[in-house]
Amino acid sequence: MGWWDNLMDKVRDGMRSFLEIQPPITRSYNVWGTVDFYGNAIKNRIWYRGQANELEQFWKETPSPADRLRFWSAVPLAGREIEKIHTGLPALVVDMLTDIVVSDLVQVDAGEGAIAEAWDEMAEENDFRHVLSDAVRDVLVVGDGAFRVSIDRELSALPIIEFVPGDRCDYHYRRGRLHKVCFRSEKDGLEIVEEYTRGRIENKVKRDGAEVRPSEAGLDMPDFYEWDGDFMLAVPLKFFPSKLYDDRGGSIFDAKSGAFDALDECWSQWMDALRKARTKEYVPEALIPRSPQTGELRMPSPFDNAYIMVEGTVSEGVANKVEVVQPEIRHDGYLATYVNALDMCLMGLVSPSTLGIDVKKLDNAEAQREKEKATLYTRNKMVTVLQATLPKLVRAAVHAWQTSQGMALTDFDVDVQFGEYANPSFESVVETVGKAKVQGIMSVEACVEELYGDTRDDEWKAQEVARLKAEGGMAEVMEPTVGITWEDVIGASAAEQPPVPDEQA
Repeated sequence: MGWWDNLMDKVRDGMRSFLEIQPPITRSYNVWGTVDFYGNAIKNRIWYRGQANELEQFWKETPSPADRLRFWSAVPLAGREIEKIHTGLPALVVDMLTDIVVSDLVQVDAGEGAIAEAWDEMAEENDFRHVLSDAVRDVLVVGDGAFRVSIDRELSALPIIEFVPGDRCDYHYRRGRLHKVCFRSEKDGLEIVEEYTRGRIENKVKRDGAEVRPSEAGLDMPDFYEWDGDFMLAVPLKFFPSKLYDDRGGSIFDAKSGAFDALDECWSQWMDALRKARTKEYVPEALIPRSPQTGELRMPSPFDNAYIMVEGTVSEGVANKVEVVQPEIRHDGYLATYVNALDMCLMGLVSPSTLGIDVKKLDNAEAQREKEKATLYTRNKMVTVLQATLPKLVRAAVHAWQTSQGMALTDFDVDVQFGEYANPSFESVVETVGKAKVQGIMSVEACVEELYGDTRDDEWKAQEVARLKAEGGMAEVMEPTVGITWEDVIGASAAEQPPVPDEQA
């Protein structure tokens, strides 16, 4: 059996060498980005502005070979040009989301007392709702930005609240914590950088790339501001994190650029087909009206008559006929393409019904409410961020006011309240609550609260609960307690009744 053992050993060694797993080969990949954050912000602003000439200029100058194949960067052959039309959908989405969120802001409550009065004055003087609307709009377009609180005695005795878009500010983090916010601006060829940190604002000026002091540059501003207090007068705002740039916010246009381009191409081709499919009328020369004075052919009017002259005949037995040609347009195909492109643009952002677009005529009310969930999800994300950011802004503004007045800093709570969006109709609420009441899973108090909510005060709702219980035969009876007999209860009830006249007694 020795030769058999040797054969089996050779087979085992061969199998081991055959099944040996080799380590993977390490490879490196070089992927070059086309634009940085600021170039991407310019692209998103151009989409929001919605000017066809700006879109065409931008995409024709892009260095990416893939972007040169887009509809807006394509150059058609001579004689094959079409009018490039922009639908304006990006601006419509941003404006609609901004209006939905800002209009639902009920109040920013800073409590009671002097702090609440000071904040109310600051909010009124700064037109806070307008500032917030601009901030939400810029963040959706650019990706992020920051509120800035400053004090300028020449303009106001109260702190001034501004919002700076993300393409004009930078953020510096340490171990995931915000350390510094830098606001950039230009004036007379100078680059001014204001660095906001806790308890300090430092002003830096650059001229021709070299840093100089503000006084040397002829600017009336100190080198820095300092105050006592561990708080920062800058509050960043971003709704969605960026997938391209670290520590920056993401625009809602970042993943939709190709979809917007495809939608514009679809709409432009549809309109070009309509233009080329105009009715054409071919009229024989013998049937064209002539001038009675000179006998010359009368030229058609572009308003009431337009035709194409063809050669006719005056021979016997041959009739001259007017031919009208109307090319067929496949509207169903164009409509289906347009609807699919529109769905790709709005996917994950808003519902078409939110924008007033009715792409499916047979949807019932329930289907329309289901579609509104996409808008509701986006709106809830934005509201959640604002409910965490606005209290920081209110505290920064109030602390700036307290510091400027020489007051001690106080801590206080800020309540940011938003209303509800896409509430169901009163009829549907009545139907749902009625079913729950019949099944015995809701009390009368819960039913009244669910039906009326904040539309009625507590006193009215308590009276409504009492009326409903009385109509339903649910009378309230005094319950006996320890130490009280039924005779005492009966005697108390009799004492409360009016006395009986002597005649009736």
